[in-house]
Amino acid sequence: MNLNTPIMHKGGCHCQSVRWEVEAPSSITVWKCNCTDCSMRGNTHFIVPSAQFKLIGDSEKFITTYTFGTHTAKHTFCKICGITSFYTPRSNPDGIAVTINCVDPGTVTHVEVKPFDGRNWDRSYHQTSIASCSKLQS
Repeated sequence: MNLNTPIMHKGGCHCQSVRWEVEAPSSITVWKCNCTDCSMRGNTHFIVPSAQFKLIGDSEKFITTYTFGTHTAKHTFCKICGITSFYTPRSNPDGIAVTINCVDPGTVTHVEVKPFDGRNWDRSYHQTSIASCSKLQS
């Protein structure tokens, strides 16, 4: 099996009220960000095009959203347990950032961690490949 071939991963929040599936390779590159929000939550995430992410069942009714700063990022979390299992990142408003620890066990075979200096957001955005993560591969 090619580790770059997209497969379907499933996951969600702690209480399982929010469930989703995401198409991504089994070998995933995640971003460890040190912005004020990500560092407080301990969030490490991978980014996919929005078309590769789908909420399952009635998950939408359990989601609420928090924004701050530029209000570009949409920090979604479960109204019941408070877990942010995915969100729309400022770096990729056309994509979805999926919290790696919220992916159900069994489909991720390898994780590469890349730093993102969210405290110096503009510089880090321009020095990394993060913007390309939400683009569909042809």
